[in-house]
Amino acid sequence: MTEILETTETTIPVAFTETAIAEIKRLLNSDETPADAVLRVGVKGGGCAGMTYVMAFDKAEENDNHYVHEGVPMVMNKAHGMYLIGMQVDYQDGLNSRGFVFINPNAKSTCGCGTSFSV
Repeated sequence: MTEILETTETTIPVAFTETAIAEIKRLLNSDETPADAVLRVGVKGGGCAGMTYVMAFDKAEENDNHYVHEGVPMVMNKAHGMYLIGMQVDYQDGLNSRGFVFINPNAKSTCGCGTSFSV
């Protein structure tokens, strides 16, 4: 088994609004989330614009940078930071929209739903 080296960075390259942190903490403390879960923030190929955002509870992996933001343990693959640096994550709970919203200054174009982008 590969040992996971934990390095804690001081500043996460992604900003979270107060409402986003509150919702993440609510989900993190729910009975459905495993006790050892961390929040993974990243990207993956796919979507109509080329890349999609990843934000899910997961286990840390070998190539992750580790962060703690307002008491929330987070990880991000080292290679994903260049796509997400300066991004803001918000959470909206209104009549017209509900869910996490990604505002990424690195995106050259986004899809209509806002979950996919190109750089």
